[in-house]
Amino acid sequence: MASAEENQNQDKREDRKIQIDQDSPEILTNSIYTPAFLRQQIGKLMRIEFLIGTNNMVDRIGILEDVGASYILLRSLESDSLVYCDIYAIKFITISMSGFYGNMNMNMNMSNNNRYNYF
Repeated sequence: MASAEENQNQDKREDRKIQIDQDSPEILTNSIYTPAFLRQQIGKLMRIEFLIGTNNMVDRIGILEDVGASYILLRSLESDSLVYCDIYAIKFITISMSGFYGNMNMNMNMSNNNRYNYF
């Protein structure tokens, strides 16, 4: 049974899902913009490559959880934690057409050497 303190902590968590309606900015509603396009991909497995500095590329693999005007939330497959990512540093995104969160349980147990074989 959860304690009263745990229930209060759960109530304080912010729901990050953005509600889209006719008053929302066009950047979140028109798919010619990156945030609106990515909102259509929520729940999909993806590899995102970021440019850090002038010539350093890093990537992250996970399930797209949420998209804002200037950020994305990616659920890491390796640690099941949320990674907050700057949308302006994104250079390439590879979206798995068959890799949804529910289908990826078997792949989560793969070794790190095989982590890029999702695509």
